[in-house]
Amino acid sequence: MVILANPVHPGEVLKEDFLDEFGLTAGKLAKALNVPRTRIERVVAKDRVVSPDTALRLSKFFGTTPEFWLNLQRAYDLSVAARDEELTDDLERILPLAS
Repeated sequence: MVILANPVHPGEVLKEDFLDEFGLTAGKLAKALNVPRTRIERVVAKDRVVSPDTALRLSKFFGTTPEFWLNLQRAYDLSVAARDEELTDDLERILPLAS
C-alpha cells in the first residue's frame, strides 16, 4: 500500500478542480445537491470528511463515481494516520502473525 507523503484533502480537490473550474459556489452546489450549504463549506475547509452520502451526491452531479470521492478521503485519512507518532509507536510493537 502506498501512503502519500503530502495528502490532499478531498475538499481541496472539490474546490480547485470542481467549484473553481465550473464557477460554482458552495451555496450553489449545496442547493443542487439538496444538502446544507455548511456541509459543502466544511468539506472545502477540510473540517468535514466526504461521507458516502456526499460522495453519491457529488458523483451524480459531476459525473464522477462515488469511489472517486471516497478513495480521495481514504487516501487522505490513511496518510494522516500514518504520520501519527503515537500510532507509529503502537504499530512498531505489533508482532505480525507467523505464517
